[in-house]
Amino acid sequence: MSNSEMKDKRVLVTGSGTGIGREIGLEFAREGASVVFHYAHSEDGAASAVKEVRQTGGRAEVFKADFNDVTSVKNLAEQSIEFLGGLDILVNNAGITMNLPFEKVTPEQFDTLYNVNIRSMFFLTQATLPSLLESSGVVINLTSVHAFSGSPEHSVYAGTKGAIVAFTRELSIELAPRGVRVNAIAPGAVAVENHFKAISGYDPEANGQLIPCGFEGEALDIAKVAVFLASEGARYIVGQTLIADGGTTSWMSFHDGFRQSSTARFGRGYVPGL
Repeated sequence: MSNSEMKDKRVLVTGSGTGIGREIGLEFAREGASVVFHYAHSEDGAASAVKEVRQTGGRAEVFKADFNDVTSVKNLAEQSIEFLGGLDILVNNAGITMNLPFEKVTPEQFDTLYNVNIRSMFFLTQATLPSLLESSGVVINLTSVHAFSGSPEHSVYAGTKGAIVAFTRELSIELAPRGVRVNAIAPGAVAVENHFKAISGYDPEANGQLIPCGFEGEALDIAKVAVFLASEGARYIVGQTLIADGGTTSWMSFHDGFRQSSTARFGRGYVPGL
């Protein structure tokens, strides 16, 4: 087990049956924390993560909860706190996506995305707050670069992710005086297994050439940011959303391209006195 400051910390990671959430849970466990892995549909992934942690001498458990149902969300809080004996770190990672033309989105689809992506986050944080106050804990919310940059057919999804940024900022100023830090992470393109299932011809290497740093991120890249935000090294970071996207949102897309020099030249250099 690790001798890091995460040793014996009590962590709940939602949506941790696959992808980024699963890797966040595993990284906290590698650092010595006790971890609850939550899933809604990906039971095999969550169960295998728990098995992996236990095989290395760690402490972990898995619980299922339907994030379209607030009662189920509150039950998850109770089960997790009972197993862990309290809570030091809450990672609100659970979320679903959908791309549809704006005019084709139904009220049911709209409600489902907002229920899972933001309402459940709100009420799970509320349900775990007494334990977080007791431990002077940390809340880490997962949002997305879709909160900052537009992409066609993501009007509902982007709205939920923008709401998470605002929720993080507002909640942080309510809870910081009470000893609880709240921040968020906005991942860019990250190679996760669901992309291979959902996107025909998905090629992370080719996608990486569209990103300024030259490669698509991995789930571990985001997991390490989460562990940092939970550490004492981040104690002065409050209410912020850390963007981990390889430079994607830093690039002005109307430019010739981030790998080429600009062909346009605007005006003359400024000379004082002229």
